[in-house]
Amino acid sequence: MNLTLRVWRQAGPDQPGRFETYEARDISEDASFLEMIDVVNEQLEREGKEAIAIESDCREGICGVCGVVINGVAHGHQVRSTICQLHMREFKDGDTLTLEPWRAKGFPVVKDLIVDRSALDRIIQAGGYISVRTGSPQDANAIPISKEVADLAMDAAACIGCGACVAACPNASAMLFLSAKVTHLNLLPQGQPERYKRVQAMVDQMEKEGFGHCSNFQECVKACPKGIPLDVISRMTRDFIAAQVKLRD
Repeated sequence: MNLTLRVWRQAGPDQPGRFETYEARDISEDASFLEMIDVVNEQLEREGKEAIAIESDCREGICGVCGVVINGVAHGHQVRSTICQLHMREFKDGDTLTLEPWRAKGFPVVKDLIVDRSALDRIIQAGGYISVRTGSPQDANAIPISKEVADLAMDAAACIGCGACVAACPNASAMLFLSAKVTHLNLLPQGQPERYKRVQAMVDQMEKEGFGHCSNFQECVKACPKGIPLDVISRMTRDFIAAQVKLRD
């Protein structure tokens, strides 16, 4: 199959960017999206041109660093998948694909389709952990946790921190990411001692990073490759409101 690619090219964070057009020729429909980019980059290098910079690592849908916006949709139109899980059979011969990096103040462009997502790491560092000394590992059933709570915590913990929720949100909000990281700890017994300090610190850091506010557009949930449920935001919000009272006392 043959495709036309409109790719955002930007030499660095302080450089102006632009769209450039490339032809992807004789691409197998069984190739992954990243393999298609590899083919295009090999051709560019043979022509003495600079390859398209795109980040990838696991190529198994685990890390999410491959994320780009395809035709206005974060990670592309395939539901609950990352770019590395997207195959060319999802497109038609002759399609034009527009590729852009995540667009958010908190995600400055490093080069081309690569953005700096370290803001998400700093949100985690602000409180997304358990600092109490828990000693050696306990037996699996030593701390009673209901199946309902365990399932909710595991659903939230599925977040891979790819940032698609930010890219999809009209406000560039990181609320779904933050709420998932808060919720999976705040639901469990080990997370209770720091429950309210955690949510306050992480929300404060999110605001410092320049992410927007949640207006309940729900685009974040549609773009999330791991299907993080919307109710993590309401859970986090309840804890945040409670923290305003408890931390003031």
